[in-house]
Amino acid sequence: MLGYSHIADGTRMENTADGFNSSMEEKYRALAYDTTLSTLLAVLVYVLVKVSLDRIRQWRARVSVLVVGSGPVGLTAALVAVRSGKVLKLTVLDERYRSALLCRPQQIALDPRSVSFLFALGVDFDNMEGCWHNDHFFTKIGVFQEHLLSILEQKKQKVDIKIHLGTKFSEEYLRKIPGSDWPRIIVVADGSCGESCSVLGISSDYIVESCNAYGANATIERLDQRQVPTPEIRAHSLYFDLSAYGVDFFPAGRESQNSQQATVKPGFHLKIYGTFRNRYMALSCPASDSKMVRFLRHTSNSSIMKNIFHQSFNAYKTDIEPRLNDLTLHHLQCSRKLFEIMLSHRRVNAAYIEGDNVAVTIEGEAARVLNFDTGCGVNLGLRGLESLGTFIYKTAIALDQNDVFEALSAKIQHSKQVAETFRQTGLTTTMFE
Repeated sequence: MLGYSHIADGTRMENTADGFNSSMEEKYRALAYDTTLSTLLAVLVYVLVKVSLDRIRQWRARVSVLVVGSGPVGLTAALVAVRSGKVLKLTVLDERYRSALLCRPQQIALDPRSVSFLFALGVDFDNMEGCWHNDHFFTKIGVFQEHLLSILEQKKQKVDIKIHLGTKFSEEYLRKIPGSDWPRIIVVADGSCGESCSVLGISSDYIVESCNAYGANATIERLDQRQVPTPEIRAHSLYFDLSAYGVDFFPAGRESQNSQQATVKPGFHLKIYGTFRNRYMALSCPASDSKMVRFLRHTSNSSIMKNIFHQSFNAYKTDIEPRLNDLTLHHLQCSRKLFEIMLSHRRVNAAYIEGDNVAVTIEGEAARVLNFDTGCGVNLGLRGLESLGTFIYKTAIALDQNDVFEALSAKIQHSKQVAETFRQTGLTTTMFE
């Protein structure tokens, strides 16, 4: 009995030990599970809090922006900045006074893409002097600038906007800015003759590329005509009578009726644009080595191009415009001969001023210039602004310099793409179609 009792007690002790071990394992598993769950919960809470704080930080992030230049591109850049929702303070500078800006009579043509872009910024074309034709909007530069300035005035209730006309951007101006008021972003839009880039120490080197076309320009100023916006006139497949100069000819200012001849020799494209008082003409053709093109590129007779523009204007002008005659021909000024159409764009079109923590982007004719006036030059400048809003947003929420560099890199790539696209297809849409 004692032996049996001893064995039973041993078995009970073993069972008790096994039960104790199982209980401990369950407790360890429960503890591990609780620990894992707590850790996951802590990580989840951390992530949620961090994401929330990041979103709050991004939502509250605001930067100070300085726009240099109050031309069509500069004022549009100011609207883009306000539209980004990331601007605490916006300053617009221009060394010209308001009267000098608003009296500019030159006409601009906004293509459908630019119209859509501007409409999204709040531009009200229905309340702007101008006219529509083929989904293009034609108005005077001064009228366009005045409308943009009025929009900016309305935005002052939401954003601290300062417009300083008659103030030049210079080293002296920068020295007067307190360190705490330095802009985080500077948009340079002071034109091809502006000095802002040199003030900021940005290289003035340009990349010059051919658009594979030749062109010539002419202007007519007649003070007795109206200063109102008018649709542009386009004519294609033009050939000119140069037989007097020993060159094979087609009827002057007329479209060729011989389709076979038209395929052999490249035709010219003509655009007449501007107001009746300030008329502009652009003549262009794809690059070729035809006898006529060679002759017009190298002729030393300055009267040839004048005669071509004279006859072309009289052939394609509107019915209500007076013709040019021998007495009024002195109003016509034009290129002496055909020249190669070139696009120049800055090698450095965005930069970072490290010591002052300022990101700089260059827009409009300060960034890229065409040596041939097509009448749609503003559109080329507005193309570059299509990525400005994203650039401002990314710069505003940047955590460090690497984030700013990424924003600058994307802006640089877009600017290069704008230049390349125009070089490849720009004349096709503005002149050849």
